[in-house]
Amino acid sequence: MNKLALVLSIIGGLNWLLIGIFGFNFVSSIFGVGSALSRIVYILVGIAAIWCITMLFRRDGNNIVGRRRDSRATT
Repeated sequence: MNKLALVLSIIGGLNWLLIGIFGFNFVSSIFGVGSALSRIVYILVGIAAIWCITMLFRRDGNNIVGRRRDSRATT
């Protein structure tokens, strides 16, 4: 689930990059402006972003952000 959320968030971020630089909305160009499919993609990207926010605050060992490595541990 984490990887899917990350991929969707990256897709959303790249779409915003295209909008910001070129004024080109990739999602709307594929599915149509204001279409049901475009709205579904935007909803999925938004849910993925919320999921990614929760990944920042997890303490289950899968959290990459803020994880400390024990410098005394041997591998």
